[in-house]
Amino acid sequence: MPAVLELADVVVRRGQATLLDGVTWVVKDGERWVILGPNGAGKTTLMQVAAAQVHPTSGAVGVLGELIGRVDVFELRPRIGLTSAALAERIPRGETVRDLVLSASYAVVGRWRESYDDLDHSRADDLLREVGVAHLAERTFGTLSEGERKRVLVARALMTDPELLLLDEPAAGLDLGGREDLVSTLSTLAYDPDSPATILVSHHVEEIPPGFTHALLLRQGKVVEAGEIEDVLTPESLSATFGMPLALSHEDGRWAARRRTRQR
Repeated sequence: MPAVLELADVVVRRGQATLLDGVTWVVKDGERWVILGPNGAGKTTLMQVAAAQVHPTSGAVGVLGELIGRVDVFELRPRIGLTSAALAERIPRGETVRDLVLSASYAVVGRWRESYDDLDHSRADDLLREVGVAHLAERTFGTLSEGERKRVLVARALMTDPELLLLDEPAAGLDLGGREDLVSTLSTLAYDPDSPATILVSHHVEEIPPGFTHALLLRQGKVVEAGEIEDVLTPESLSATFGMPLALSHEDGRWAARRRTRQR
């Protein structure tokens, strides 16, 4: 399988802070990755690098066959689907759900003078149906629940038929029901062979959808371990990542972690 993302010894610094420290990583077409790590580990910075929104201080980054620094990122970015809290904050609360998904075609937030044809409208409606929120098409973004917003943003990220899908903490702020609905939606996408290579950022193993194939563990900007999910997600590697003794379980395709208690 061809690589859709390649990082070689990537370092990102801001002032005196090193946000990523020597990250080497390859994501191939068809893979579904989860990035796990504590607050401040560098997860969001890594996603910004993958989204061609941040250039590395040193090292090399290849995205969809293009080398960052030698490509027009404004032509590259429409090939990448992205959901993030920063994007959600920019969305006008009066924007209708259908228009929000449609406007991804022009990589804009908020309808203005763009024109869309029947195929665009049909695709937007199909995607809203696929993520289970077709009934919300005429609602405004500001009236949606947090869980509904997250699923609408996934539909928007898929609108341009991206070759790489980046989901930065999509379950953040959701209650249990909202999280489980979203995990189910992302699991359906993960099992779909036509879905793009996908990278999901999370703090919690409980948010990993069934169907995800690989994991990268990050701590203080460095890779702790990366590879196939069953090999990487162990009590030892997870404990090293989060800096505490953790017990880990895996049942019915779902993961769970808790602090390990001392045995008397």
